[in-house]
Amino acid sequence: MQNPISSPNDATFQRNIMTSFIQIAAVVVLINYCLAIVGPFVSLVVWGLVLAVAIFPLHVKLAAALGGKEKLAATLMILIGLVIVVFPGWLMTKSVISSIMAFAAEAKAGTLVIPPPADNVADWPVIGTRLYEFWNAAATNLEETLKNVDPSPREASEWLVRKIGSLAAGILQIAASIVIAGVATLYSKSGYKLSCAIATRISPARGQHLTDVSIATIRSVTNGVLGVAVIQAVLAGIGLMIMGVPHAGIITGVVLITAIIQIPALLILGPVVVWVFSFAAPIPATIFAIYALVVSLSDNILKPILLGRGVDLPAAIVLIGAIGGMIQYGVVGLFLGAVILGLGYTIMSDWIKSSADSAPVTDAEEPG
Repeated sequence: MQNPISSPNDATFQRNIMTSFIQIAAVVVLINYCLAIVGPFVSLVVWGLVLAVAIFPLHVKLAAALGGKEKLAATLMILIGLVIVVFPGWLMTKSVISSIMAFAAEAKAGTLVIPPPADNVADWPVIGTRLYEFWNAAATNLEETLKNVDPSPREASEWLVRKIGSLAAGILQIAASIVIAGVATLYSKSGYKLSCAIATRISPARGQHLTDVSIATIRSVTNGVLGVAVIQAVLAGIGLMIMGVPHAGIITGVVLITAIIQIPALLILGPVVVWVFSFAAPIPATIFAIYALVVSLSDNILKPILLGRGVDLPAAIVLIGAIGGMIQYGVVGLFLGAVILGLGYTIMSDWIKSSADSAPVTDAEEPG
């Protein structure tokens, strides 16, 4: 008995299946190669686009003040951004290098002196006893103590060199992202239309809404969190330089990181203020103490101003995003991670809320 499905149809079906399989495989291979090529630049470009979204309102105001000259406004914003990033970055890198070189020179000359620990260090919980023993041994015989340290001083120095190189590369990446952001602001209208089109393909009913929520979230995190952290770090760095505090660049970098992960800057600047009182005259030290307090508390004033009508994010989201981003992508990830995780959290929350609002309401059956 003859098969009801004709063999020509079977052959056509198989040929179409193979053709589709080959086409899909070719697209997958092409996308894989494209991602491999652009992979090293993804975080750079994404951070540039994030900055473009964040600074676009300022770009519009500056262009209007310059008589509608958008290219001039973008150029000025690039130059200002480079000055803001490159100078503190250079200061921090220089401070780290000079500190390491000074430590190495003193260690080589045998003039490095470690003060003995206070007796109450041994009473510290968990680490007190071991820290006191190691500190006391280093104060007594530093050279012999370093021989028993794992990793060895040579390995530690190599690790520091790699980290300094990573820091310098991160600063250059941020500088490149600023250039990308300035150029991207010139194509804001077409970029917004493209974003809406992509979001509409993903969610036809809520594409433009998701785009607008994403823009609000990006501006909320970059202005209300990262912007405040940068301002605090710059102000702290200026005060530290004026007072002649050693390693001002390193302390400024620590203030920046702690401000991003939502730890009060006073925890870093407070001990510095106490140390300044130990060597400076009372009046300058008091002025610096007041200045440090104002800088530490400035986030309470700056956040409402810069946050505007942005999206309020839990501090844990920003903390995890900043730390995870820094581990994954280095210095750029410190900023990018908080934005990306905050964006994902906001979109998911909005999606869950919209799903709950659109769910049909039914009367619950009474028991019995």
